[in-house]
Amino acid sequence: MPTPPVSTYDVALTTDPAAFLAEAGEHLAADPVVTTVVATVTRRAADDDAAGRALPAHPRWWAVVRDGTGAIVGAAMRTAPFEPFPAYVLPMPDEAARALARAVHGSGERLRGVNGALPAARVVAEETAALVAGAVVVDEHLHLWELPGLDGLVDHDAPGRLRVAGPADVPRCVEWWAAFAVDAAEQGGREGAHPMDLETEVGMARRVERGLVWLWESPEGEVVHLTAHSEPAFGVVRVGPVYTPRERRGRGYASAAVAQVTRRVLEAGDRACLYTDRENPTSNKVYAAIGYRTVAETANLLVTRPARP
Repeated sequence: MPTPPVSTYDVALTTDPAAFLAEAGEHLAADPVVTTVVATVTRRAADDDAAGRALPAHPRWWAVVRDGTGAIVGAAMRTAPFEPFPAYVLPMPDEAARALARAVHGSGERLRGVNGALPAARVVAEETAALVAGAVVVDEHLHLWELPGLDGLVDHDAPGRLRVAGPADVPRCVEWWAAFAVDAAEQGGREGAHPMDLETEVGMARRVERGLVWLWESPEGEVVHLTAHSEPAFGVVRVGPVYTPRERRGRGYASAAVAQVTRRVLEAGDRACLYTDRENPTSNKVYAAIGYRTVAETANLLVTRPARP
């Protein structure tokens, strides 16, 4: 067996989200739009730990990658609660990404999925596949968008009004959160469900209590649309999911809701970003018309294993 190459990068793994934030917070804050997923998920995990909530049953860890000078050049996490429990990788040099893949594999972790920034996520996936004689398949290719500021925001309107969700709306919000996962995959030309963190009623109630879920009401008072967003992390809010039931689409509810939610985010002094499936022309058109602009590309990648003889 060939000797693995000696890496000039050091990879440190931890299961403590608060410790990760203490070590990598400055790195995350340097490009908070690109690091939004890691920042918001890690802060939520740290809050859950501080509140004494039960640890999840799925794999959960964070990684910091340093170069030979000790400077942090990359970070990653594995917290996704859905199959195949992919890691999420932030930008880093290619060799640092290979070192990350080898360190994770050497720790006994067996990654079957890698999401995150390109090209780093692809390099981690390819190195992981090489270690198991497998292959890499692109499951989803995404755009990361940001709305540069209030001057670039194009307001939209639709019949009815936007309102914040309340406790009585929680069951409907849980149902629509799950429906989004299926419909998003269909609109992107895929079968199955969009990989995302589905919510329980308890989790949704927490989101609603924090004012993170918005609903659009028709003039008759019927709820016809949902737009949610994350809490701010390093001054950035991530908008989504955005969901309109099939029978209510084509009436401008999504455009109006996202524009108004985005305005609230920007007026509060935060930056606004969101993700779209590159293969979903409808959502890409909607967000571009509101004023969002693409700033990065990410992908969800699957690491396949060779078939047993």
